[in-house]
Amino acid sequence: MSEQSRGAGRIRGTGSRRRKPDRRHRAKVVTAWTVAGVVVVGGAGLGYAYLALDGNLSSIDIDAKLGTDRPDDIDDGSQDILVLGSDSRSGDNGAYGRDEGAARSDTAMVVHVDKGHHSASVVSIPRDTLIDRPACESDTTGDRVPAEHRAMFNTAYEVGGPACAVKTVESMSGIRMDHYLEVDFTGFKKLIDELGGVEITTKTAIDDSKSHLDLEPGTHTLNGEESLGLVRTRKSVGDGSDLGRIQLQQAFIKALIEQTRSVGVFSNPKKLYGLADAATKAVTTDSGLGSVKKLTGFAGGLKGLGADDVHMVTLPVEYDPADPNRVLPQEEAGRQVWAALRNDRPVPASATEKSAGDKGDAGRLVE
Repeated sequence: MSEQSRGAGRIRGTGSRRRKPDRRHRAKVVTAWTVAGVVVVGGAGLGYAYLALDGNLSSIDIDAKLGTDRPDDIDDGSQDILVLGSDSRSGDNGAYGRDEGAARSDTAMVVHVDKGHHSASVVSIPRDTLIDRPACESDTTGDRVPAEHRAMFNTAYEVGGPACAVKTVESMSGIRMDHYLEVDFTGFKKLIDELGGVEITTKTAIDDSKSHLDLEPGTHTLNGEESLGLVRTRKSVGDGSDLGRIQLQQAFIKALIEQTRSVGVFSNPKKLYGLADAATKAVTTDSGLGSVKKLTGFAGGLKGLGADDVHMVTLPVEYDPADPNRVLPQEEAGRQVWAALRNDRPVPASATEKSAGDKGDAGRLVE
């Protein structure tokens, strides 16, 4: 392993090589990196540990907070899950920036699993997207937070927590979220370390002073710190915006899916328990998934999904003429994306072909 510094230090890739996973052993789990960790819990053989693992979980009653003013709950067997990565700098996450007393959703994905659980669509929402944020209730003070025009998408989590993030996505999409999953920086690192790292191949060098990642071209097995550096990288890829970072995240997810089964997790009870322990400590869920039994049942319905069954897109956006550091939703294209999910159909390629999110080359830097 290479030497790596914490905090402001550089993270250098190991450069170590390991045998490519056989294609036949591709992971059969849902694809967002947060969800991937949770699905590990559903591997079977962990009944004896339910009580201990239940004690790790944190959950939030989203339904109670939002009440009945929500899109219709369509009970057709499909699932819509909002997956957030929190950028809180509190506690152990302080190494990644100054704690300003609030967190934002650094990564946001809507995962739609079709009613037959044969395929899934993942829609990444750029955090810098300017949206009409609905009025919310502060999750810290209980005070009403007024609606705001042209608010950055990730401020919804900052001002109102998970419930406001869910309400904002439901307002944008017209789709009721069945579940909510959140993971933070520290939990993500520990999960990857328990997995034994994730193998990626970089086609060109990646050197980013903000995420502290320094990788030469070649094949690397990234540990948790290095993996976090990759999914946080933005300044040195594509156009330096959040859109490039999303493409890197999507490429990393594909690598994570392929890795999960190749390390023999499901035939190694000790490894499985370690991953389940790390996953349940890493995530915050809605109350509908707030126990290991519920998570196991949820995960069991997703095991038929492989990497080839998942279509990943970024919400169609264009740069804001008034501020090149912000993006605006492409309204007609966005309606096509959300309509596809609501009607349990694949997102049409035409919906994203003119999006700024599809013009970068960041996703082609790794495989």
